[in-house]
Amino acid sequence: MSEPLLKIRNVESYYGPIMAIRGVSLDVHAGQIVTVLGANGAGKTTLMKTISGVMDPEKGQIIYDGHEIQGLDPYKIVNHGIVHVPEGREVFPLLSVNDNLTLGAYTRNDAAEVELDREMVFTYFPVLKARRNQEAGFLSGGEQQMLAIGRALMARPKIMLLDEPSLGLSPILVQEIFGILKRLNSEQNVTMILVEQNAMIALNLADIGYVMEIGRIVMSGTAQRLLQSEDIQNFYLGIKAEGAREERRWKQKKTWR
Repeated sequence: MSEPLLKIRNVESYYGPIMAIRGVSLDVHAGQIVTVLGANGAGKTTLMKTISGVMDPEKGQIIYDGHEIQGLDPYKIVNHGIVHVPEGREVFPLLSVNDNLTLGAYTRNDAAEVELDREMVFTYFPVLKARRNQEAGFLSGGEQQMLAIGRALMARPKIMLLDEPSLGLSPILVQEIFGILKRLNSEQNVTMILVEQNAMIALNLADIGYVMEIGRIVMSGTAQRLLQSEDIQNFYLGIKAEGAREERRWKQKKTWR
């Protein structure tokens, strides 16, 4: 296999005196969708912030396309081609959809190409074209998530970091957005790192998965292998737990008879 596009080696990040991620290492190859799973507080969001430069690691290396980028300002990391879609969308609520998209291209100076990319975003998210002059704060949660992804696309990312894109959305919207992410990966060749609590949909989208617990990577492998893992089924997919509940209900019915 070719050299990874992104290599993370033994990274540690802190919130004050508290170590949030502990010696994390992972690889991302060009064209892959890599998902990072874990419960709340596992360190997933901290990892994303550390990659995108929002947080500086205390130790370790983040190597993108052969160059160390840890400690760089976030805008420089965007210029390298890594763009962060944060948890909670974080659109600019008082600005229009159009203005939010324009801000996504703030590091670029190729105006004609920017407009072509705006039209490309509208082909993936037609609702944004219909709402292009509307203030982003009046969009629904799903529309705001589409705008956050569209804003990231305006920077022409090589790697897109997506933090909990399904958060607060209906199952139908989640399916729609994840379908678009799959298309962006295959049609626009956008490599993705996806942090997600919905393990089933994340592993069905991804090529490779990592599982974090208390700031550490505790399991990794192909998405299909993780889907078949008993530990993943038990703790993240609820399959064994649901099976146990069904068995208890069946035994209770036998007792009642």
